[in-house]
Amino acid sequence: MSQFDLTGRTVLITGSSRGIGKAAAIACAEQGATVVISSRKQDACDAVAAEINQRFGTKGNGGTAIAVAANISDKAALQHLVDESRRAFGRIDCLVCNAASNPYYGPQEGIADEQFRKILDNNILSNHWLITMVAPEMRERKEGSIVIVSSIGGLRGSTAIGAYCISKAADMQLARNLAHEYGPAGVRVNCIAPGLIKTDFARALWENPERQEEANRRVPLRRIGEPEEIAGAVVFLASRASAFMTGQTMVIDGGVTI
Repeated sequence: MSQFDLTGRTVLITGSSRGIGKAAAIACAEQGATVVISSRKQDACDAVAAEINQRFGTKGNGGTAIAVAANISDKAALQHLVDESRRAFGRIDCLVCNAASNPYYGPQEGIADEQFRKILDNNILSNHWLITMVAPEMRERKEGSIVIVSSIGGLRGSTAIGAYCISKAADMQLARNLAHEYGPAGVRVNCIAPGLIKTDFARALWENPERQEEANRRVPLRRIGEPEEIAGAVVFLASRASAFMTGQTMVIDGGVTI
């Protein structure tokens, strides 16, 4: 059996109606997992779940994927997401905290309190909420994987997305802290730090041809990444292949940070 095989495992992925989250859900389903698709809009989640079920069929008495909309700023909605995931599949083996927001571009001194709080709440506090909802069952089973999708922004400063970078650095520290707390129970917590990826979330940074050309020049591989190029790391961290890895941040950026 492949170390990357996810047969019999359930992966819950936030922000999975598009971009990195959707690519990760498809990749996990390809390896045999059942997946929970979640984002703010139910119709968008339904569409991705239907696509996955059409491609990969059913698992047991249900589909390969279910769709449960949830706003990451709403704690009750996140609890409903976790409850529905367990109701459908019985357990959650891997949690992927992928959803995030960035409502502000510009110098840190110009950010409004409301914008700063939204970034911190959605990118850090919501991850904390979800992890504390899911981790107890993992600790009881003595097995589980938690993946936080951070960013290379958490490794360096920025004059344009400073608050976002602050939140992503905090996610890396959250993983390190929780790796200590959950490690004795066999539960692993890791981060992925993508560089610039061609997603709707980062559209402002790549949709202009001149801006994309400029971005490409800064990358040793001379191009920005695709969502599917991050999805493999999610499979790795969800599977037995990464059984001895915790508290780490995987940088996948085409070489930008070197």
